[in-house]
Amino acid sequence: MQLSAIILSAGRSSRLPGFKPLLPLDGMTMLARAANLFRTANVNDIIAVTGYRADEVKDEALRNGIRPVLNPHYEDGMLSSVLAGLAALPLDTDAVFVLPVDMPLLRTETVRALAERMRHTQAQALIPTFHTKPGHPPLLRTMALPRIRDWKGENGLAGALTAIDYEEVPVADRHILFDVDDDAAFAEAMTRVTRQDVATPAEALALLDLHDAGERGHAHARGVADVALALGRALNACGYGLDLELMESAALLHDIAKGHSEHEKIGGALLYELGYPHQAAIIAAHRDIDPAGLTRPTERELVYLADKLVRGPQLVGVAQRFQEKLDHFAHDEAACEAIMRRQQHAQEMISLVEKCAKSSLQKILSSI
Repeated sequence: MQLSAIILSAGRSSRLPGFKPLLPLDGMTMLARAANLFRTANVNDIIAVTGYRADEVKDEALRNGIRPVLNPHYEDGMLSSVLAGLAALPLDTDAVFVLPVDMPLLRTETVRALAERMRHTQAQALIPTFHTKPGHPPLLRTMALPRIRDWKGENGLAGALTAIDYEEVPVADRHILFDVDDDAAFAEAMTRVTRQDVATPAEALALLDLHDAGERGHAHARGVADVALALGRALNACGYGLDLELMESAALLHDIAKGHSEHEKIGGALLYELGYPHQAAIIAAHRDIDPAGLTRPTERELVYLADKLVRGPQLVGVAQRFQEKLDHFAHDEAACEAIMRRQQHAQEMISLVEKCAKSSLQKILSSI
């Protein structure tokens, strides 16, 4: 399937002191960052529609291997830029992404998911959604383009999409709803871009849905996350500086591969492939950690310990949690030895947490 991408870069950026396509964001202009998103997902035919300050945008596009296409009627609105980009598509294009330049933080996996779904559906357009809210970029089949070109109704491209057969595709990407349209949004973008390799808790919940965690899976994930947060807050009160967002989302995702043999390793590999190496390392280790030699717990150890304190959604003691496993494997001496070893590790981890937090586990968890 031949895919192209159109980056809409023709507007005036009237609510920002800088010019959106050329605005630097963590070392790259927003135009370059948007193009890099598609290129990383193996979409290599990329068009930048220019208009206001066209020569400057053209130069930046050419520096980044992007085809510039001028929209002389950019003042007529975004749909005019969409149409200018569509007119410049190669004849062999099967489908095209359309993305405003002020949405440069989308995750590569979103583009890949839309492209993969397009191979398995007859829909004329795909629209990504995050927790049921539609966002960008739509992916349009070229067979749908004449109806978009002929659209005379309201709301531009969004209105035109209502006139064709489209399908919504759930993704775990909060950035499909986020555009850098004013100073406050740009300040938030500067923060978000430094956290691209950390899934937020909301994205973690969306990932659980995508991997069919079900109600029970969600309930256990939430229980483990609540315990991990209680432990993390107690340690942060003593100056440990733990990343609570990272820890919460890792706790939510710790059983994302539940049902597979060595699910912790499979889950870790999955999260690494999705671009979340920090959460991947936590998830891959959550089955057992030997605290020997540790002087302080990190996010990894707290997620591990929280999982040992929760059965389903309920808080339980380590002794109860492991006794159930001992009862289940009572006929298997080797398995029971391994279970008792893991129980000892959990008890030692509790002692380490209590020492560092200067509080008992019971008191720490009383806030849940």
